[in-house]
Amino acid sequence: MNIYERRNSLLGMELDRYLREHPEFSERIPNNSHIIMLLEGDKEFNKWSTDLGNKQTEKGQTIVYITIRKLAPVHSRIEELELVTRSNLCSL
Repeated sequence: MNIYERRNSLLGMELDRYLREHPEFSERIPNNSHIIMLLEGDKEFNKWSTDLGNKQTEKGQTIVYITIRKLAPVHSRIEELELVTRSNLCSL
């Protein structure tokens, strides 16, 4: 998987979360449309995403461009964890 494929996958996951939290936005996306993800300020990724999206779109399918303008910093959702260490020293 190349860097653009990983970026597209991550943006897709973020969009999925956003749509679950903002169902009114998802209502604006036509059924059976092909979504092309764009990232503001990233010309190379946007060209890659647009080219790939245009190749994958089926005849008669609506294309929806969604531009991610701003992403919050990534943070962990872990609320609680435990760490256990064990030393395994062998004597010869």
